[in-house]
Amino acid sequence: MNSEEIRSKYLKYFENKGHTIVPSGLLVPENDPTTLFTGSGMQPMLPYLLGQTHPLGTRIVDSQKSFRTGDIEDVGDNRHTTFFEMLGNWSFGDYFQEEQLTWVFDFLINEIKLDPKKIFVTVFAGDEENGLPRDTKACELWQKLFALKGIEAKDVVLDTEENGAKLGMQGGKIFYYGAKNWWSRAGTPEKMPIGEPGGPDSEIFYEFDFIPHDPKYGENCHPNCDCGRYMEIGNSVFMQYVKVADKKFELLPKKNIDFGGGFERIAAAAINSSDVFEIDIFKGIIKTLERLSGKTYKDSQYTRSMRIVADHVRAATFLIGDGVNPSNIDRGYFVRRLLRRAIRVWDTLGIPNAGIGELVEPLLTFYKTAYPETWEKRAEIKSEIDKEENKFRQTLEKGMREFEKGTDPFILFTSYGFPIELTEEIAKEKGVTIDRNKFEEEFKKHQELSRAGAEKKFKGGLGDTSDKSLQYHTATHLLQQALRDVLGNEVGQKGSNITPERLRFDFTFSRKMTDEEKKRVEDIVNEKIKASLPVEVVTLPKEEAEKTGAIHFFGEKYPDMVTVYYIGNDLNSAYSKEFCGGPHVKNTEELKGRFKIQKEEAVSAGVRRIKAVLE
Repeated sequence: MNSEEIRSKYLKYFENKGHTIVPSGLLVPENDPTTLFTGSGMQPMLPYLLGQTHPLGTRIVDSQKSFRTGDIEDVGDNRHTTFFEMLGNWSFGDYFQEEQLTWVFDFLINEIKLDPKKIFVTVFAGDEENGLPRDTKACELWQKLFALKGIEAKDVVLDTEENGAKLGMQGGKIFYYGAKNWWSRAGTPEKMPIGEPGGPDSEIFYEFDFIPHDPKYGENCHPNCDCGRYMEIGNSVFMQYVKVADKKFELLPKKNIDFGGGFERIAAAAINSSDVFEIDIFKGIIKTLERLSGKTYKDSQYTRSMRIVADHVRAATFLIGDGVNPSNIDRGYFVRRLLRRAIRVWDTLGIPNAGIGELVEPLLTFYKTAYPETWEKRAEIKSEIDKEENKFRQTLEKGMREFEKGTDPFILFTSYGFPIELTEEIAKEKGVTIDRNKFEEEFKKHQELSRAGAEKKFKGGLGDTSDKSLQYHTATHLLQQALRDVLGNEVGQKGSNITPERLRFDFTFSRKMTDEEKKRVEDIVNEKIKASLPVEVVTLPKEEAEKTGAIHFFGEKYPDMVTVYYIGNDLNSAYSKEFCGGPHVKNTEELKGRFKIQKEEAVSAGVRRIKAVLE
């Protein structure tokens, strides 16, 4: 069974259980300045898990693109990747444990055809100090499900991973762990603030019985052992508690389900391979590496190198596809770090006459159906990767000379584009020690400047507060309302980025705009500019502001009092009104130039992007 079949089977299975399929969100979180990337399937769903009403109902299913920066250094083994997909199904106050565990077991065993004898699960052992009971209900449900397959599922109490290493499997099928099987945004129960929801979870592991236990990870093996025999493939979170006081929890009025299944890991389990790089979505990129290098993936001398190149190019491809280009700051830093590390490793494979951009198309061939918008951008993505490789190669030799001179690592980073991790790798090869603490001090100052810029961008998407940026910010408000006039209320803002040169506006819409529709939008905006409409601001209670019809981000958490900018003679009759932190021009007559849409394109499934100028 190939990866495309697994993804589509999962979505279809839960659709048949009453779930609405939603497209993956972007790798760049929408309206969340606290994190650079979408790092889990849960992240875009958090507002609904915390009580907001999802517009598509109480049952949702998706496959979410995710990227984690913390896994970069771990890539090279058989299971870590920086980019991954999470298969997710969600119940917002609808079904709970019995349906969830029954369905996920049925899907894995009967749809994906995993051997139930190789499935092991964990459940919450309870937390006596915080008054949280043992999750015996989940244990009983698992025992019933295994019994249907003729398997007697013994439950074993381990509590901690340290105990697991001491006590081992003990013939168990279901294992009780403490903190390891509790989920909240803040972590363990004692770390949770008052008012924070959380709950027990139940992890699913697949056993590769051909892998012997490695004693360096402990005397005995257990599901959470790091030796590689057991691989977690999914986790069901039963969000049912809220912290009401120190060491005191109560049941939530509405219980939620949050399931996250590792797509690549499930695909690996489906072919009974402990190596995620052997699944079909990596085949195109690995075969291309083998062809270009004349080396084989199975040769242990080159396996790790091919994994690093394959992972880093895949991650960079999807990040660039979602609008993150290589740079020395913010998100772009990680794309640069991925590509430059991949280039260094690529060179160890001895490929003289090709660049890493050659891997983009054979990789994206396996994503044509799931992410057609990324496939359509393959030439643009390859071009961006080629530019970064050329830039790096031009500075690599010079940077290496500077390294030999003992140039400060921070200067290597800022002037030559050497991520500190790359400098450390080169230093290690040459037996040189790097003062990481000194670098971190300098980098922290650098980050503070970057973060200040990022926070300014978040306030309305502005990169600065120049006159031209204020004009474009105001024009963006007119654009959104004009889009709703022409395309309907399906249009909703998904993000914006405004510079003195242009505006960029992302919005929900299911198809490409026609030339006629773009022309009508342009005409409406220009008509409003010509009408010399005043731009006013008012502060109102949130509920009152919503009643005025002011547009705002659905699911965004707003304060009790909000500012509404409106364009028109009064709030009731205003052409445009939005929740916004400003700033704006005072009158549309200050918008200098004619509004013109330069480009309209897909960003992801169901999300379009407009770039426009005042010319």
